[in-house]
Amino acid sequence: MSAADAAAPVSAAEARTLFAGLKSAPALLLAVSGGPDSTALMVLAARWRAALKKNGPRLLAVTVDHALRAESGREARAAKKLATGLGIRHRTKRWTGDKPATGLQEAARAVRYRLLADAARAAGARHILTAHTLDDQAETVLLRMARGSGLTGLAAMARETLLGGAMEQAARHRAADPLVLVRPLLDVPKARLIATLAASRIAFCEDPSNVDPRFTRARLRGVMPVLAGEGLDAKRLALLARRLRRAEVAIEFTVGVAAGAVSEAAWTDTTAIQLDAESFTRLPEEVALRLLGRAIVHAAGELPLRLGRLEALYGVLAQSSSERPHRVRRTLAGALITLAGGRLTVERAPPRSKSARR
Repeated sequence: MSAADAAAPVSAAEARTLFAGLKSAPALLLAVSGGPDSTALMVLAARWRAALKKNGPRLLAVTVDHALRAESGREARAAKKLATGLGIRHRTKRWTGDKPATGLQEAARAVRYRLLADAARAAGARHILTAHTLDDQAETVLLRMARGSGLTGLAAMARETLLGGAMEQAARHRAADPLVLVRPLLDVPKARLIATLAASRIAFCEDPSNVDPRFTRARLRGVMPVLAGEGLDAKRLALLARRLRRAEVAIEFTVGVAAGAVSEAAWTDTTAIQLDAESFTRLPEEVALRLLGRAIVHAAGELPLRLGRLEALYGVLAQSSSERPHRVRRTLAGALITLAGGRLTVERAPPRSKSARR
């Protein structure tokens, strides 16, 4: 893509491709903050829906007002005015109550998705569309590299995911029809979205937290031009994420096959999971790690399950099986894991006694 193409407005034909597969949905919820990315998402979705005439989903734009800045109420009203002009229903959901002193962005993100999910269910929508871009994908890769993420984390964001993640859905035993988070703009550079709005003379707001050096993502955003100068631009980082996601899908498929091969019985909600220890330790380490993680989440349903602790547990189990077999008994994330007699058992840990909690 040339420099001119990278900053060209998104065409109607491209918009049809971006929203492909969503035509038959009864309703779509658009997460709109009023910033350039989400404003462009709303504009492009409105144009796509209008071209479908009567055969298309209902659109609902939702703005979450976190009430963290004095301007947030005004920005929500501006988003509503634009949505109304585009023929889209709009709702504002406000984050009320006390705000945490630390971890503010993480807490705001959790509240935002909870409020969006509530609004989607109320509107009969199973899809929530967000305006994550190619630039956001690149920043996510860097952020997760800095945090020491494994393959799953470095695969970054997918175009479609279950809201809350597949493991969370399984752990919490949610409904058979979970909400789907869709990122139709994930391969589109932010510059093209700004160009789309400029071509139609549509205004947008800028969140100052996006350049606030107190936040890690903002600091990483500041070094992106330096990395791009060395060839590590947003497009390259996003390509890395796509290739890792391809590997991720293959490994997850293998884990599913391995689960059936080494399990002594079907996994149910009422019995402990039994694995043949010798077969388990012969699996490739990445496959064994994920299988062990699945068993722990299935048995105990507690999150988060930290990769480092899972790796440490696997190391103990593998060493015990290969060197001098002996009984191992460990707990992790609410699960009791026992290795004895050639069998690896994963079950919910018994409640801790009052004396143990002191």
